[in-house]
Amino acid sequence: MQLLDGKALSTKIEINVANEVKEFKSKTSSVPGLAVILVGQDPASAAYVNMKKKACDRVGFYSVTHEMPGDISQDAIENTITMMNKNPNIDGILIQLPLPEQIDTTKILELVDPGKDVDGFHPYNVGRLTTGLDGFVPCTPLGVMKLLSEYNIDLKGKNCVVIGASNIVGKPMAALLLNEHATVEICHIDTDDLKKHTLNADIVLVGVGVINLITQDMVKDDVIIVDIGVNRTKEGKLVGDVDFENVSKKSSYITPSPGGVGPMTIAMLLSNTIKAAKAHADERV
Repeated sequence: MQLLDGKALSTKIEINVANEVKEFKSKTSSVPGLAVILVGQDPASAAYVNMKKKACDRVGFYSVTHEMPGDISQDAIENTITMMNKNPNIDGILIQLPLPEQIDTTKILELVDPGKDVDGFHPYNVGRLTTGLDGFVPCTPLGVMKLLSEYNIDLKGKNCVVIGASNIVGKPMAALLLNEHATVEICHIDTDDLKKHTLNADIVLVGVGVINLITQDMVKDDVIIVDIGVNRTKEGKLVGDVDFENVSKKSSYITPSPGGVGPMTIAMLLSNTIKAAKAHADERV
């Protein structure tokens, strides 16, 4: 069993991005800019945004967080996004999800300039991903792909089971695997007999937020496990969706949780932002 070490790879990517920022700065006399919209007081969202801010500082980005009250109006968020779309010093715009119930999330995501959509949630970028064209890809599934590539895991022809069908992780994950010529199944909350699907999988990728959803009896020998889940136990310990202790005994490769996919998500946000900055280089002031 070998660990898929996302923490180590994310550090390598950060170093590369920091070097790209120095080169960008020397050519444009400016730095890449990332703007975040954070609505409400959700502790998990606030902590995640803080982690992103620290990562931006480490690589030399300019970053700004627009903190808004939970009872904010649709118009107020839309006005802020419009302002950021027009700001030539902002290369990436990130909307921290989830948004409050009174906000039309789809409309908000569609308002972001596709060229600044570093989270890859705009329908334009979703379409380009689905058709195998270049664009911005959601950070978590993109991080998974980078992690598999780092360990030279060939996806061509592999039977991959993606558990979870969200627009943020499951669907783009399946599209990325399909683009690499894997054979892909998507399972979700209404899937009957999950074990029947996972037992045939060469690679299981799971991110639904259920502790110990994947157990040792559900996978075959030498399976590759990518645990995208993030959960907190009653004791406050962070764990994934996989019974790591037992499933790892049958795995050829497995991500730890934490320390696997999580760090890669932020690394891909940095990567997407420098990519956007380079595309905007001739527009900067």
